[in-house]
Amino acid sequence: MVHPDPAPRPSATIEMWFDFASPYSYLSLARGGPLAAQAGVTLVLRPFMLGPIFKAQGWDDTPFRLYPSKGIYMLRDVVRRATRFGVPYRPPSAVPRLGLLAARIATLGQDEAWCRPFCEAVFRENFVHDRDIQSPAVIAAVLQALGLPATLLEQAGEAPAKAALKAQTEEAARRGVFGAPAFFVGEELFWGDDRLEDALAWARAPGLPPAAPPATLAGSALQK
Repeated sequence: MVHPDPAPRPSATIEMWFDFASPYSYLSLARGGPLAAQAGVTLVLRPFMLGPIFKAQGWDDTPFRLYPSKGIYMLRDVVRRATRFGVPYRPPSAVPRLGLLAARIATLGQDEAWCRPFCEAVFRENFVHDRDIQSPAVIAAVLQALGLPATLLEQAGEAPAKAALKAQTEEAARRGVFGAPAFFVGEELFWGDDRLEDALAWARAPGLPPAAPPATLAGSALQK
């Protein structure tokens, strides 16, 4: 017997937590928009910075540089996945590239309609055009192309934008984010571009009861 696909739950939403330096985040945003629309799920963007997350785990650099074999694998895997899904990709000459400036702007506008096209454009600058996304000139050109106010660049250097991104990164850590991209459906966490489809399916119809709080796990199963 063939069962029809479950109907999306009312206001089904996925939060996508991402860092502009992450090639897998680029793939997920390129794929996630169309897939979410097809599934009737709202994709909410939440930029954050991986650096403080890694530092809290005892790493002073990206794990892809700390573990060279993992880095070599990642670079090849991204090419494979981009080819498989038809996502334009050109390996950047600098890995990873800092995306702090763009992340501050995206945080300021994360609930605005322009946030997604801005983020998509910044990702393309890095992973298609091989441009330095920490350069004010590059970000200014993105803003101009999208018809967004140049004052956003100035705001990104001011205290409120800095504080907003810092708070959002702290929120990511509090919720258990350890890499990017990370997807939340409610408090259910999915990690990695290869879990995007799983997150979308969960948003339509959760498959399990809610997970135990991390503190409960830390005090029991993970310590046995």
